[in-house]
Amino acid sequence: MTLLSSRPPRPVEPGLVSRALEVAGRLANDATDVITATAGRGAHPSTLDSPFDWVTDTDRILERHTRRVLTAEFPGIPVVGHEFGADHGADVAEYRWVVDSVDGTANYVAGVPWCAYSLALVDAAGPVVGVVADPYRAQIYAAARGRGARANGKPIHLTDRCVTAGALVCTELARKGPWPGMGGFIERAAAAHAGVRVLGSAALSIAQVALGHAAAAVLHSYHEWDVAGSVAMAIEAGAVVLDKHGEDAALPTDGLLVAAPGVADEVLGWWQETAHAG
Repeated sequence: MTLLSSRPPRPVEPGLVSRALEVAGRLANDATDVITATAGRGAHPSTLDSPFDWVTDTDRILERHTRRVLTAEFPGIPVVGHEFGADHGADVAEYRWVVDSVDGTANYVAGVPWCAYSLALVDAAGPVVGVVADPYRAQIYAAARGRGARANGKPIHLTDRCVTAGALVCTELARKGPWPGMGGFIERAAAAHAGVRVLGSAALSIAQVALGHAAAAVLHSYHEWDVAGSVAMAIEAGAVVLDKHGEDAALPTDGLLVAAPGVADEVLGWWQETAHAG
């Protein structure tokens, strides 16, 4: 198994990285103010094809604001967002911005203090810059390729662990409910004396690994805009990023495992065994 963070980073023009960090950080602070001021206070969700797949005015307002700022600051770099889709040419551009203005909208609407704003600059090699706002904990997580990860300006360095016993593993439901093999995965983790948590935000699930709060996060499926910001954080903190087959890729196409290096193989084994059974 190859640690993604040990690969030579694809170079990016330093000035672009610095400007991207500054602008993304400013947008994350804006989002924090809006989310904390409005969460659970009369939000009126509009349902999509799932009762818990909600869109609120806050989602739309924050994404519009993000797009306006990014278009002005980085003309020519397209934006891909949860609410309004992809700008023309995003699939072939050298760089693209990806944004989820409220990751964990069901929690936001209910007033449950667990949602995030996620923004990342991505190229063909994966996230270049990632910023995640954790409004309820007054934290801004920021990372840039080759520059490390920070929480409110303080460096984050993942402390590795060798056992899963006593550790937490995060996962999330698929779009329409439990993913195939999810029940078996939870049972397999419990047999190893690990606890599984389903908290309702893919971005924050991955962030918990980077912060050392969880040993791993497993996402059977995901959208790029949900995870790119926190994957940047996890990579720079020293986590392993793999797909369901154990292949390393910054944003895998077949599921996503983010883990402390010392337990990655074990958790991957649970996932592979139970996904096959499911």
